[in-house]
Amino acid sequence: MREDKPMHFDLSGRTALVTGASSGLGEHFARVLAKAGAEVTLAARRLDALKENVDAIAGEGGKAKAVELDVTDEASVAKIFANGPFDIVVNNAGVTLTHPAIKVEEAEWDKVVDTNLKGAFLVAQAAAKAMKEAERGGSIVNIASILGLRVAGGVMPYSVSKAGLIQMTKAMALEWARYGIRVNALCPGYIETPLNADFFASEAGKALIKRIPQRRLGQNADLDGALLLLSSDAGAYMTGSELVVDGGHLVSSL
Repeated sequence: MREDKPMHFDLSGRTALVTGASSGLGEHFARVLAKAGAEVTLAARRLDALKENVDAIAGEGGKAKAVELDVTDEASVAKIFANGPFDIVVNNAGVTLTHPAIKVEEAEWDKVVDTNLKGAFLVAQAAAKAMKEAERGGSIVNIASILGLRVAGGVMPYSVSKAGLIQMTKAMALEWARYGIRVNALCPGYIETPLNADFFASEAGKALIKRIPQRRLGQNADLDGALLLLSSDAGAYMTGSELVVDGGHLVSSL
């Protein structure tokens, strides 16, 4: 029987990988994990931006390093895990586009689905292989979206990729639980960023905010508790979960 003990978010002595960590949520997630005590590897295609983020984490007393990574390139992914496993892997790299479905071109579809779904698969599979070989388990957190659970106009490839990511999370969780590997999906709602500030200041954006039961956009920090829960021993009995953080958006009335 597992001994009962207080659960906490201390990640001291753990190693973590965050993909898509050059900016936005990836950068924020890396800082959160570092503040919790993890030694964090920030990965993305833009190495210069990663180095700035590493310096910022070091300035806050954390431990971090930067590596170049293209999640759609199997060789690039394999290189990341060549020296062994990470305890925590946050699959955050992703792209989107805004087009009516009838106007989406094949190359645009491929870019979104290859990055958001195939890229997440390649990283998660490589992470699991390394964890299994080391016989020490670990946690994989796939960053999905509420758009994987409902739809919105103009973002069809993104929604499809995130829905696939959620189902992939569950399939991986089922197969890898026997190796002590937990796989969960974190599904944010609308989070305020510099990139979407203009839209949410518009009449259409304000109307969308009114449909969120909490009547506000999420902030990066609103995701911290969910990320740390899935990454730490506090979530030790969670796998195959889809953890929604959206201010009640998914339960809003039609």
